Amino acid sequence: MPWLYLLLAILFEVAATSNLKLAQGFTRLLPSLAVVVGYALAFYFLGLSLKAIPLSVAYAIWAGLGTALVALVGILFFAEALTLPKLLGLLLVVAGVVLLNLSANAHGP
Repeated sequence: MPWLYLLLAILFEVAATSNLKLAQGFTRLLPSLAVVVGYALAFYFLGLSLKAIPLSVAYAIWAGLGTALVALVGILFFAEALTLPKLLGLLLVVAGVVLLNLSANAHGP
């Protein structure tokens, strides 16, 4: 269950961050509310996940996958360019998250 909580934390953080662009400096009500609610839920679920997942692993996965997913949202929904350096950076972030997860599993909680 803690990994589900971490996944939910990541998804709510990505939704909140994506809505920051739509909120246009908090001048649009619905996207602004989505930012506040999304971050509140992200931190709530991150906190629940920390009951069983080590902080260093949970935060690295949360931040790393969140960053990669927000970059993908930018590319897919906000017409941001997909350049070779951006693609390589995303692959390195994902590889880092996988290595951290493997390291955590090898040493136990």
